[in-house]
This record gives sequence, structure tokens and C-alpha cells, in this order.
Amino acid sequence: MRKKINPACDLLIISDNKILLGKRKNCFGEGLYGLPGGHLEWGEKLIDAAKRELKEETGVRGVELELITILDVLREDDHYINFGFLVKKYKGKIKLTEPQKCEGWEYFELSSLPENIFPPHQKHLDTYLKKVLYLY
Repeated sequence: MRKKINPACDLLIISDNKILLGKRKNCFGEGLYGLPGGHLEWGEKLIDAAKRELKEETGVRGVELELITILDVLREDDHYINFGFLVKKYKGKIKLTEPQKCEGWEYFELSSLPENIFPPHQKHLDTYLKKVLYLY
């Protein structure tokens, strides 16, 4: 079996020193808090995937996104490259649009985050707070 690298994008929505997180369900990392995001589709540009995932999961349209983090996420049988985008501007109101995948969205103080954050998404937060682009 040929192994492959999986590209994914995750979105950091930060407002008033708070970040948007949702509790994952029916997927890997169920019960942990995570960022909106997901996999790229074949032939899709990275920025388009980020905007699509943002719309699919939160109902808002990304107007201004900035690439701020890149992660190598290695597990026993998977290798992901996760790209983190800071959502600088969006249109619409955040809502739960995929209740089968997320229990709900809520904002958490960056200085007081929940302990049970999905590990790759915790790495995005660590990278963002350290103000570095790449964390391995």
C-alpha cells in the first residue's frame, strides 16, 4: 500500500483575545475541542479549501485570510501537512452548520484555553502564540 501525505487547512478565528473552538464528534479526536477546517479536495487551491471549510463548518464567508502556521503532523499511519489560516475578516454570523461533526462553537480566552484540544490544533495555537510559521 502506497502511503500518501494529506494536506489540510485549519482556521483560527480570533476576536478580543478569544478563539473560536468547537467540540468534535463522529470523527477522529471526538470529544476534543478543535478549529474549523478539513482536507483539501483534488484540484482545489489551498486558499479555496480554507474558504470552503470555513463556510461549510461555520456558515461564514472568508473575506480576508492570512496563512500563519504550517505543521507536520505525523501519526503511526498518517502524515498530514496542516496549514493554519488566521481569519482576519469574514461576512455572516457564525453558526453550527454541521451538527453531525461538531457539538457547537464557542469562544475561549487565549489565556484560558480548555485542556482537551485536538493535538494538531493545539500545535496551531502554540505556533500562533510563538509567532512562528512552522512547527514540527
